[in-house]
Amino acid sequence: MPRRTTRRTPRGLLATAITTVALTTLAAPASATTAPQAAVGPQGRIFMVNPVQSSGDQTLTDTKDSPTAVPASAYTLAALRNLDASGGLSGKWVTVRSNTGGAASVADAGTYDRQDDQFEQVMAYFWVNEAQEYLQSLGFGSELPGANDRAQPVRIDQWGADNSFFTDKKAEIRFGKGGVDDAEDAEVIVHEYGHAVHNAQVPGFGTSEEAGAIGEAWGDYLAASVGAYADAKYGWPHKTDLACLADWDSVSYTATAPHCLRRLDTGKTYADKVGEVHADGEIWSQALFDIRGALGARTADRVIVDAQFGFAPDTSFKDAALTTVATAQKMYGKSAADAVRKAFQARGIPGV
Repeated sequence: MPRRTTRRTPRGLLATAITTVALTTLAAPASATTAPQAAVGPQGRIFMVNPVQSSGDQTLTDTKDSPTAVPASAYTLAALRNLDASGGLSGKWVTVRSNTGGAASVADAGTYDRQDDQFEQVMAYFWVNEAQEYLQSLGFGSELPGANDRAQPVRIDQWGADNSFFTDKKAEIRFGKGGVDDAEDAEVIVHEYGHAVHNAQVPGFGTSEEAGAIGEAWGDYLAASVGAYADAKYGWPHKTDLACLADWDSVSYTATAPHCLRRLDTGKTYADKVGEVHADGEIWSQALFDIRGALGARTADRVIVDAQFGFAPDTSFKDAALTTVATAQKMYGKSAADAVRKAFQARGIPGV
């Protein structure tokens, strides 16, 4: 396929581009609490990943951004770390701007709710920063090469349609609106950040259908990993299936519960490929999920991310899988490499 300059994440499986990403996770749910984080410095009001996930209520609906459509317990106050001195949502790992509504101020970041355009700006700042901090906690940017360790530009509500994407033309993430506005769901935010990470690791990544599917899978997987990490770190509740991605965003385009953009546990194999990156990404994302189950979250994610530096822009499932096996061998030895190989073999990926 010809390379496109944007990587889009259509809600549901209505794909119109050839790169974006997917997820699942495995940290045990933390104990339920909505208490603010103990923190010194600025705080913002955010969702604990998303309202469906933290409440377990599959009946929640968007209701045109109504502040009463979600329970107050879905919100928490969270530290806004790594800010610069501008007074806006700009810092070491993310800069946020919006074309709809005024710019959010740090001074007011703890007061916005979902009826305010500024709430999505706060969500985007917190969750992109959280995602990069997670990668840093794995050693990327210190003992290992940095993985998009720069200020990531983000624009909010650029589209009247329910669509978000990373564009490699400007290395920018853009979040759309329609139904549940995309930046209200942390898993959508982190999914798109996954594309930015891939592009930073391998400029132009995603120029073949299989590479595009790997990109979608990685984004989903990263979203689940970061959400689970945050739940455990802050003691937030997680009351839905970890294999279900974007439980809140997807209520607007899925008819039945549980509401999921995609899943990490479909059981798909290489024989199920249909030539569409979001659908085929569920093959790769389950392999990543199974690697996590076999090695544990930290070890798996260090292997998965480090391996991606060795991918080609047009990599195949086979080549990417073999690179990941080799990375596991280099980092952790034969038993880890065997576990990684087994996960890809279970997906029927040829030549592994």
